[in-house]
Amino acid sequence: MATITIDEALDQAGAGRFQVRLMGIFGLVWAADAMQVIAVGFTATSIAASFELTVPQALQTGTAFFLGMFLGALGFGKLADRIGRRRVLIATVLSDAVFGTLSIFAPSFAILLVLRFLTGAAVGGTLPVDYAMMAEFLPAKNRGRWLVLLEGFWAVGTLVVALAAWILSLSGVAEAWRFIFAVTAVPALIGFGLRFFVPESPLFLLRTGRNDEAKAIVERIAAVNGRNPLGEGVDVSSTPSVKGAGIFSGELRRRTILMLAIWFLVSISYYGIFTWMPPKLAGDGFGFVRGYGFLVLIALAQIPGYALAAYGVEAWGRRPTLVAFCILSMIGCLLFVFGSSGLVIGASLLIMSFALLGTWGALYAYTPELYPTTSRATGMGAAGAMARLGGLLAPSLIALFVTQSFVLTIGIFAGLLLLAAIAALFVDAETRSVSLA
Repeated sequence: MATITIDEALDQAGAGRFQVRLMGIFGLVWAADAMQVIAVGFTATSIAASFELTVPQALQTGTAFFLGMFLGALGFGKLADRIGRRRVLIATVLSDAVFGTLSIFAPSFAILLVLRFLTGAAVGGTLPVDYAMMAEFLPAKNRGRWLVLLEGFWAVGTLVVALAAWILSLSGVAEAWRFIFAVTAVPALIGFGLRFFVPESPLFLLRTGRNDEAKAIVERIAAVNGRNPLGEGVDVSSTPSVKGAGIFSGELRRRTILMLAIWFLVSISYYGIFTWMPPKLAGDGFGFVRGYGFLVLIALAQIPGYALAAYGVEAWGRRPTLVAFCILSMIGCLLFVFGSSGLVIGASLLIMSFALLGTWGALYAYTPELYPTTSRATGMGAAGAMARLGGLLAPSLIALFVTQSFVLTIGIFAGLLLLAAIAALFVDAETRSVSLA
């Protein structure tokens, strides 16, 4: 009996209709998760009015949500490496749909905080496992571009929430936050049903000794894509794995530390810029940056950033693309120093949206490829947890400097992004067209 590696089998099965269907299913829930995250900023004022709170008090829903994401990313990522991707994804999407829907009907602020924490834990668990699983269904030559395209659904979710909030604002709807949470719950509810059509990862099946099941799934991919089947006399084997499955063991330790640092630095810059910067600028007379119309433009600016990242990760490589986008983000950040007019401020924010979301696209394509199948979801979960930690710490850390100087604060953001670029240069692997272990 002839034996081929899983990567050779996936190459033979190709990338086509099967992966397009996966992209639609994963992308729908990815957009839903983005909507849940972005809703934090769009619901605070309305929640404050409903429960007679100040806006800072209402923003505790965001703190609860990010804390849930932090814990969910750590716990569910590790669980997916132990019991399988499919089970965890179904459980997390169901939890997202249930707790997200219940948030609509929260009778008190205390109950809303609990529900947002639980929704955040579900979303935190969905994000890293989605990427680990999608990567494991793709041939090496197509993987980077497809993973960046999946990240592009984040822009779709952002755009939908911004448009919904804009329409509700124009309509003068009372308790608009309930309607926004309803909008965010719909794709998760649909996505839960669709997840049952996604099979288990063939790489995970191979790592757990279920070779026949893995081959059957690859045969299914080939059939849907119109490719030739592997044949009766062909067996599928796994690629030799990296010694030491833990993300901090052996040769994985260095890349893990560097990648976690990059995720944290990019995250704290992203949330600092897009949560602290708009109210500060609005207070300085640039009120348009808080307008819903401009926020829609911000979301639209993300799309070409993803498109360039999708091209770059295949044409230039994962690491060069990540470094380039980090530096471009730093340059866009420095433009704020020269922002004496509304035009320059608006252009700077649009450039930042373009560059930072391109950075995220490169990160999401690069990170899952750095780990073997036995620890891929754990690695993605740890990276996601660092991103949420950045989101949690950004407001308090930035508050230490905002009273000192606007230029100092901008310089900190730029410095963090430069550090991220430098850290990326020292990652010890370039994964373009490399087989998954």
